[in-house]
Amino acid sequence: MNFQQGLSGLNATSKNMEVIGNNIANAGTYGAKAGRAEFADMYANSIGTTNNNNIGIGVQVAAVTQQFSQGSVVSTSNMMDVAINGRGFFQLKEPSGGLVYSRNGQFQVDSQGYIVNSQNQRLQGYQADKEGVIETGVKSDLQLSMSGIAPQATDKINMTFNLDSRSKVTKPATGAVIDFDDPTTYNNATSVQVFDAKGQPADITYYFQKSATDTWNVYATLGATPLNGTAASPTPMLSDLKFDSTGLNPTLAGVPLDKFTLPDIPATDTNSLISGVKVDFTDSTQFGATFSVTDLNQNGYAPGQFASLNIGEDGVISARYTNGLTQPSGQLEIATFRNPQALSSLGGNAWVGTLQAGDPVTGTPGSGTLGVLQSGALEESNVDLTGELVNMMTAQRFYQANAQTIKTQDSMLQTLVSMR
Repeated sequence: MNFQQGLSGLNATSKNMEVIGNNIANAGTYGAKAGRAEFADMYANSIGTTNNNNIGIGVQVAAVTQQFSQGSVVSTSNMMDVAINGRGFFQLKEPSGGLVYSRNGQFQVDSQGYIVNSQNQRLQGYQADKEGVIETGVKSDLQLSMSGIAPQATDKINMTFNLDSRSKVTKPATGAVIDFDDPTTYNNATSVQVFDAKGQPADITYYFQKSATDTWNVYATLGATPLNGTAASPTPMLSDLKFDSTGLNPTLAGVPLDKFTLPDIPATDTNSLISGVKVDFTDSTQFGATFSVTDLNQNGYAPGQFASLNIGEDGVISARYTNGLTQPSGQLEIATFRNPQALSSLGGNAWVGTLQAGDPVTGTPGSGTLGVLQSGALEESNVDLTGELVNMMTAQRFYQANAQTIKTQDSMLQTLVSMR
């Protein structure tokens, strides 16, 4: 009697139960992938025979492979949690210097500013310089700077507005050319905040005064102080600004409106001297509609301290500062493999590359066949718990059946031994 078949079946089914048990144990592990036991039959080979009536000698576990299907993505309250939606692995450097791969995006920032996981493995990507320019192609440990951002003085103002062509002329025929305290001497006003080299703000107010048909004077003040002229005799910043018959193409004799320089903003108790600010009014109009400012921006800002960060779909890590400025701090690089099932599992939600898996193909999230990222979310295990419970019951029946073949053969052998 040959007990080999039943014994191999018991061993194989026991291994299958181990795989099922491991899947169930990791059903709540973020980034974990289900394993699958793959079986192969066994035959004894006889040299020099062509007999096709060989009876198999049992079963063996040919391989235990992991299934890299997408797990469900669930939201969390931690913006450092990151999920990959699609193909790809996070690249992590171990303290020893080796590179491993993971789908678990539970990250944090250590005392040195490096982005790490619970195993103190450092996330890999592209670093950004102090100006926020990402140095793509140079992979390194991602390190966030928690320092503040220096101020920048304003040197450019872009402003787009519409002046109402139906407005009446408000330039006084006699007396003072304009009285900033008297709204009847001008038509409209608007303000813009600019910054000096120390990040100290200064509020500039523009006054628009219609002087003739399709012609306007523009005054500028810092508080009650005109930037041109004196308080008693202010001078327009722009004199005789003209529009064509269609209300477009504002022009100023001899000075292109995209290169006009704002008069020096004097120093006060709250700001230092600001000079050389370029002003661009070229897209402004004069239509038969109420006065409105449709675009107003300047490139200066106050100093700011680090407030929070966000990771975009493309892996760009954006730092937000208390002055409202957002600046890139780096970008994640992820990797994929031609044969991910050949990766070797290390435990701790990590795999290491093998020759059979092929060389890693790296890139930014969303490029090529790589998946995109979702910040404030994690990928759950792809284990189907219901399916695993059914598989466990099936494995139990297989184990019982194999045990029954051994029991039956034992009974047959006992009968043979008992013959007289």
